[in-house]
Amino acid sequence: MEIKEAIRGFIDKIFEPPISFLELASEKLQGVQLVTAQGLDVGKYLSIFGDMPGPWQMVVSSLLISTVLLGSLLIFRSVMRLYYSLKEGVKWW
Repeated sequence: MEIKEAIRGFIDKIFEPPISFLELASEKLQGVQLVTAQGLDVGKYLSIFGDMPGPWQMVVSSLLISTVLLGSLLIFRSVMRLYYSLKEGVKWW
């Protein structure tokens, strides 16, 4: 039975570092007590515009909303171009 124990010891020596690393990672992950699902408070970053008069705040908010709208339209256009090119490629394949 010495051969069996020698082979088992050899295999244990090979797999000991990865197993110990995974056990250490598991212990560290279980030890983390942070709340990860916190929302982004945009108001904290845009509070500098709160000191402006009302009409200027509306200008800034309109600019931000129009930027988001135009960006989403550009993304939609890119996705539709990709869709139509794939559709055309499959059609002639």
